[in-house]
Amino acid sequence: MLKPILLVEDNPKDLELALIALEKSQLANEVIVVRDGAEALDYLNAEGQFANRQTGNPAVVLLDLKLPKIDGLEVLKYIRSADALKSIPVVMLTSSREEQDLLRSYSLGVNAYVVKPVEFREFVQAIADLGIFWAVLNEPPPGSTRYVRRP
Repeated sequence: MLKPILLVEDNPKDLELALIALEKSQLANEVIVVRDGAEALDYLNAEGQFANRQTGNPAVVLLDLKLPKIDGLEVLKYIRSADALKSIPVVMLTSSREEQDLLRSYSLGVNAYVVKPVEFREFVQAIADLGIFWAVLNEPPPGSTRYVRRP
C-alpha cells in the first residue's frame, strides 16, 4: 500500500492549486489535507479526528510556514523531535522569501524549502515537480513503500 502525502495548507486558493498540480503529476498516493498545524499534529499522532486512521507515516509532508493555531516551524520542530516521525521527509512550501524563515527551517531539519510561485502555471509546475521528486527520484529509507505513478 502506498503512503499518503500530507498537505498542510490553510489558504484555499493555494490548496486548490496544489491539489490540481498533484493530480496532474499522476501520483497514485492519496493526498491528506489538513488546514492548520494542530490538525497536522493530530494526523501525525493519529489523534482527534484522525484517531482511527490507518497506521503509518506519510510519504512526505508538504508544510506551509504560516499556519493558524500552530505554525509550520513548530510542526517541523515536533516532527524532528519525535522518534516515530523524524525520518518523514518534510518540504516547507511557503510564500515567505525571508532569510530568517529559510535559515530556521533548515536548522530545524527541513528536507527542502520551496517558495510558492505567484504565477499559476509556475505554481502548478513546482508542485508537480515536488510530487515527482518524492515519488520517483527520491530513494526512501529501507523498508519504506516505494511510490508508484498512475498508468
